[in-house]
Amino acid sequence: MTRTQVDLGLRADCASCFGLCCVALPFQASSDFAVDKPAGQPCAHLRADFRCGIHDRLRESGYPGCTVYDCFGAGQKVSQQTFAGRDWRRHPGTARAMFAVFPVVRQLHELLWYLAEALDLSEAAPVHGDLRRTLAEVDELTRADATRLQGLEVGPVRERANALLLRASELARKDLPGRADHRGADLVGARLRGADLHGASLRGALLVGADLRGADLRRADLIGADLRGADLSGADLTGALFLTQAQLDAARGDTETVLPPGLGLPTHW
Repeated sequence: MTRTQVDLGLRADCASCFGLCCVALPFQASSDFAVDKPAGQPCAHLRADFRCGIHDRLRESGYPGCTVYDCFGAGQKVSQQTFAGRDWRRHPGTARAMFAVFPVVRQLHELLWYLAEALDLSEAAPVHGDLRRTLAEVDELTRADATRLQGLEVGPVRERANALLLRASELARKDLPGRADHRGADLVGARLRGADLHGASLRGALLVGADLRGADLRRADLIGADLRGADLSGADLTGALFLTQAQLDAARGDTETVLPPGLGLPTHW
């Protein structure tokens, strides 16, 4: 994590959250979740203390989707700041608003994460001023009251931030040769073993189940790339842009996979 990401509280603190991801969000029975659960209904495994009753065996219990979710610190922000520590069990009147606000703040916190990372890119200095202003604006939005947050349209905010993130990415990669552009590409199951993707744009690319063993992903832009089940064994992700721990947790790899600073090898690799 960058210093700015730490200062903004963008790491999830489940002990300070009222289990919001386990209640507010829906999930469907699939390879990621064992059962269906509608939005607003607590997961059957959520305990009275808002902790997960099967946290240490989520994958074996059929809930790998939970292991790759990251709220970027939105859970504790909504629980402790927006609703001032009033939980939805003891104060049921807060439940509907709290569950509506959480996904909004989560999206804003994700934007803050990326904006903070972009500010850490020295090559993106020409847009650092705009990045700082946008980060401050988004941070202020996360501190709004529940009424404003429920009515907030995140789309326009995301569009403005994404334009800056794209520019920062281009500046960070501009001097790299052969920068392949695979933005939004359907690369599901693609055979990319040993591929030269140094400095490539893989923004929003579908890399589900892709074979990326030994691939050169140095300085590749991976914002929003779907890496579920992708094999990153031996891949070099040095300096990869906008890569998150959740993306790595959704992928496969080994001890030979080279990661950027601040990210760790998932325990299931």
